[in-house]
Amino acid sequence: MKEFEENIEQRCPRLGGRVSFRYCKTMGDDHSVCWKIFDCWWERFDVVNYLKNNLPKEKYDMLADSKPKPKVMTLVELAEKAKKRVL
Repeated sequence: MKEFEENIEQRCPRLGGRVSFRYCKTMGDDHSVCWKIFDCWWERFDVVNYLKNNLPKEKYDMLADSKPKPKVMTLVELAEKAKKRVL
């Protein structure tokens, strides 16, 4: 994918606003690829092939097999982080 194509934007279902493809490649845990990248970009271009060719095999396999955390788990983690900041 060319540099200018990484700046293409579309609406992010998680954030509710427009984001670039470049953002989706770095906004996940530990600055990795967002787990929803396949769902969000497949209609715009062959995102599967792009990621297969541009990620190490282990990272691609982990991404392809990843599933989101349950919302309750995410809320508990956020509450724990907030509690640590207050203390």
